[in-house]
Amino acid sequence: MVKIAPSILSADFAALGQDVARVEAGGADQLHVDVMDGRFVPNITVGPVVVGALRKRTRLPLDVHLMIVEPERYVADFVAAGADLVTVHAEACPHLQRTLAQIRELGARAGVALNPATPPDALQYVLDDLDLVLVMSVNPGFGGQAFLPSAHRKIREVRALLGDRPVDVSVDGGVKPDLASSLAEDGATTLVAGSAIFGAADPAAAVRALRDAARTR
Repeated sequence: MVKIAPSILSADFAALGQDVARVEAGGADQLHVDVMDGRFVPNITVGPVVVGALRKRTRLPLDVHLMIVEPERYVADFVAAGADLVTVHAEACPHLQRTLAQIRELGARAGVALNPATPPDALQYVLDDLDLVLVMSVNPGFGGQAFLPSAHRKIREVRALLGDRPVDVSVDGGVKPDLASSLAEDGATTLVAGSAIFGAADPAAAVRALRDAARTR
């Protein structure tokens, strides 16, 4: 079954606890936390303090997506704050295998994100060090962008590259119910959605709608 991961980038930060409770009630499988440093991407968001606050408010797994330079310097802080899964960008890690090993050694699951122009071959030599591949279907930095259709092919290529490895394939950016079924057919196992969920009048219903759409064949 496809997992739904609401992205708090689009949540109301003045009422974050309430928004998290709403998506929990809707059956969300995990929370996606976008960390941006204003250098790797042109935006600044949250740090370990917010991850720690979320950890106190929810039992859902926290998937922390580090859109930052030198992520290896901060991995331990995010894991200590409560991250269950830490995703780093292939483009930001000159020693990618070492960083993935660091994440796992600290007790978290390890993921790699690929920007839209980064080919799946960037994963070729770290396939056995992965728990998740995050295919970016927008250029990272801001919520509310339109889905890039080239992500369909990339998801299929990533799935083929992984073979029978039990690695999640997540897609993030412009994900809406009308895309859910085709993304699942491509091989995506987790759908990350921000504005489609938190921008809805009823975030819990939006989670359910996205899940129902992903089940449709």
